[in-house]
Amino acid sequence: MGRVPLRVVVVGAGVTGLTCAVRLAEQGHRVDVLARDLPLETTSVVAAALWYPYKALPQDRVTAWSKVSYAVFDELARQDAGVRMLPGTEVLPRRTADPWWADAVPDLSRTHAPQGYADAWSFTAPVIDMPVYLRWLQARLAELGGTVTRTSLPALPAASDLGEEVVVNCSGLGSRLLAADREVRPARGQVVLVGGVSLDRWWLDAGGPTYVVPRTDHVVVGGTDGADDWSRTPSPETATEILHRATRLVPELAAATVVGHRVGLRPVRPAVRLEREGRVIHCYGQGGAGVTLSWGCAEEVRELVDQLS
Repeated sequence: MGRVPLRVVVVGAGVTGLTCAVRLAEQGHRVDVLARDLPLETTSVVAAALWYPYKALPQDRVTAWSKVSYAVFDELARQDAGVRMLPGTEVLPRRTADPWWADAVPDLSRTHAPQGYADAWSFTAPVIDMPVYLRWLQARLAELGGTVTRTSLPALPAASDLGEEVVVNCSGLGSRLLAADREVRPARGQVVLVGGVSLDRWWLDAGGPTYVVPRTDHVVVGGTDGADDWSRTPSPETATEILHRATRLVPELAAATVVGHRVGLRPVRPAVRLEREGRVIHCYGQGGAGVTLSWGCAEEVRELVDQLS
């Protein structure tokens, strides 16, 4: 006997919320997204969006979610969705064992470390142009009959009031209020957008973090990791320091021209919260890995919703 389609309300229109909404709509559910910020206003649009499990735990679940997302992005790279599969290198200050998430990528291999570093590995990773991709997700949701509506919610609906409705909470930092969860906290990330330089691979030094991620029309250069910093205003001094670090890693950036500055607040939590609470499913706290975990988390959300249909 087939499952009964449900009406699902997804709270939050960042990459996690939209991906969950698309996955649920593909399953046949009636999905409506409610959000204070529309997709191109969310933290997700600021992300360099290099596939990489950053500031997200627990390791076993994160690896599994990341592996699912990797496979989906590999498929989406064949469509006009803003996704490319690009080679790149992570550099390390000392000899290091393979990363705990190594099983999630098919081609990780040791490589020669640049001067100033003791170790390095390379692999092919999805790189996502977030403005393009968020538009694609929203268009895909609309194609499936779903909606996105701007609204400010004072709280999540109480489970006892939902009836046949299901709520999926993907509100990120908003869960401090909506789910009364003080464990989710901001980690401020600032990036610089530069043009005038053409790169065909990404670079990462997670210790900074310092990352250089090419898009089709510019390069995203980061970054920062400001714990409990709520400021969304770019700092000129920080931008200068970011460019200095990044140029040491990728000397070609010396010829680049700054075309923009962005700040986003990552929703960091001791562990990603993905669980069902009655007819409410929580899916937030992905830290700096919202894009990386998005399709894996969405698939688990789909499984939890199916339990209710």
